[in-house]
Amino acid sequence: MIKAVFMDYTGTVIQEKGKAIETIVYRIWRNSRLKTAEETIKYWWSLLKMMEEKSFGDTFLTEDEIVDCLLERLGREVGLTDNFTELHGLFQRFWMYAPIFEDVKDFFEQCSLPVYIITNNGVCYVEECLKRNHLNAAGIISGEMVRAYKPHKEVFAYALEKSGYHAKEVIHIGDSVASDVNGAVAAGITPILIDRKGKEQYLKCQVIHQLPDALEYLKCL
Repeated sequence: MIKAVFMDYTGTVIQEKGKAIETIVYRIWRNSRLKTAEETIKYWWSLLKMMEEKSFGDTFLTEDEIVDCLLERLGREVGLTDNFTELHGLFQRFWMYAPIFEDVKDFFEQCSLPVYIITNNGVCYVEECLKRNHLNAAGIISGEMVRAYKPHKEVFAYALEKSGYHAKEVIHIGDSVASDVNGAVAAGITPILIDRKGKEQYLKCQVIHQLPDALEYLKCL
């Protein structure tokens, strides 16, 4: 019997858009040797995921520390000349003030189970977003708490420990196969992949297109 819902943050609760992230992309693109906004996004994202993957245990860096490292790296590799402190502040604003998806409030209102946010972002940023949008989560589990990022199973195992549930008593909803689905499976948790654009061809777990769709799926578990 499912007793709780674990949920991803970036890409599942908040959208990867908004004034802050648009300003970041524009400033990095215009003040470096990167040729397009699309190239800028791809370049940053690939470096971010690489650093998150390597950041574990004694080598762990917070998301804030990773941002500082990546901005310095862009300065060396693609000649980024900008105010790094200002850019870092924009990232923090994105983590807190990016728009949430339209279906998020409906899910929180309709879900009778406790919802825990499982995130690579710092707790303070997620707390501000939830407070601003009047979303009540039972808890927030950050990678910083275990010095590891998703898909490391340690993040999910810690969430189980803090919530008091067993792996078979929760589901995890997220938008990434690599981080969310694979990480949940590694911890023995049933994953649900949310694919709002309807483009994902994935057959290894339940795929939904709106968060409330998960409520019908939960009735069958």
